[in-house]
Amino acid sequence: MIDLVPGTVPISKASYWMVPAELKELQAQLIDLLDKGFIRPSVSLWGAPILFVRKKDGSFRLCVDYRELNKVMINNKYPLPRIDDLFDHLQGSRVYSKIDLQPGYHQLKIKPEDVQKTAFRTRYGHYEFTVMPFGLTNAPAAFMDLMNRVFKEYLDRFVVVFIDDILVYSRSDEEHAEHLRIVLQVLGEEKLYAKAFGTGGGTGSRQGDRLAS
Repeated sequence: MIDLVPGTVPISKASYWMVPAELKELQAQLIDLLDKGFIRPSVSLWGAPILFVRKKDGSFRLCVDYRELNKVMINNKYPLPRIDDLFDHLQGSRVYSKIDLQPGYHQLKIKPEDVQKTAFRTRYGHYEFTVMPFGLTNAPAAFMDLMNRVFKEYLDRFVVVFIDDILVYSRSDEEHAEHLRIVLQVLGEEKLYAKAFGTGGGTGSRQGDRLAS
């Protein structure tokens, strides 16, 4: 999953400066990631710096700066679908549900031998990811591969997938209820968790033949 150019040696960069408000947020997010088992303390020779990006709602997104790691990573050539090709499959459908997976890439485990490469440095210690972190150049392709394998039987029949977004489409409310049941069952069997989904054109949010995300 994190295959490197031959001859690559571990890369470690100094931590970035943070203001007190960011340090307070960092402590809280590190505790949350540790509690969820997404990260663990590290003794890796690798170490990427971190920074915060402010989201639209004013909260902070913790980002690991993997630019140096990405430079020495062998790119995964798994193809991502074209958006216009995906929407071609929706012709004739009247009811749609969009399912967002939570927390996206973090649902994909990393190979044990690759964990050390995800290490990052902070004011409060050295950590590494046990799940796929955001910011790796191969993350979208790896997750797309997973989703295509999970939904192989239903792709382009009543499911289209783009990375961690799932769109279920049907010709009627009754058909859609069955399609949703199948998709949610598959997600449960694969231990993939959705944070929310919206339905358009069906019971409870009928606003014409459109998607309400």
